[in-house]
Amino acid sequence: MSKISKLFKGSSSSSSKSKHHRSKGGPSPQEAIHKLRETEEMLTKKQEYLEKRIEQEIAIAKKHGTKNKRAALQALKRKKRLEQQLTQIDGTLSTIEFQREALENSHTNTEVLKNMGYAAKAMKQVHENMDIDKIDDLMQDITEQQDVAQEISEAISRPFGETFDEDELLAELAELEQEDLEENLKTMGGLPSVPSSRLPSARPSQRATTKKRVEDDDDMRMLASWAT
Repeated sequence: MSKISKLFKGSSSSSSKSKHHRSKGGPSPQEAIHKLRETEEMLTKKQEYLEKRIEQEIAIAKKHGTKNKRAALQALKRKKRLEQQLTQIDGTLSTIEFQREALENSHTNTEVLKNMGYAAKAMKQVHENMDIDKIDDLMQDITEQQDVAQEISEAISRPFGETFDEDELLAELAELEQEDLEENLKTMGGLPSVPSSRLPSARPSQRATTKKRVEDDDDMRMLASWAT
């Protein structure tokens, strides 16, 4: 192998090693985002400068107008070139902004996934100390103890002694009241007898007096109605 081939071989191998080293130790997402922001700020300042230059060239073209047509046309040409640069910067800013937002979203997703992985590991570690069978036995014991507590509460609240039918007691009370009433009537000699003969009717003179009193009352009511 010639010295030239060895030289190119060595240079290519060293170049590949340096590229591999750079790719292995590339910038972090935060560094890349910071660089993109710096580039945006630089291009924004360049935009402001170009806009001022465009205004100046417009003012020069207006100043010369038809008096110095050559100078006015040169100013308009410079304005056109500046506008082209401004348009290119607008497109570059849009691309950089899109790239920065994509990188920020990727970095956010990476952090979210990392934290979710930590949480999953922690949850797994917690569950390793738990036995499903023991949990089922514990819940069954709790249910049984709740049933026992309910039975105890019902036993404590149950009334002591014999229980009686309330309807039977009310019927017996009614019988006693009826017997008491009958005893009282017997003591008083029973109910008074109804008279067999007719009661004397009112005398004719009393009937005539009552009829006259009614007629007088009718006359007085009639006079009162006329007076009103």
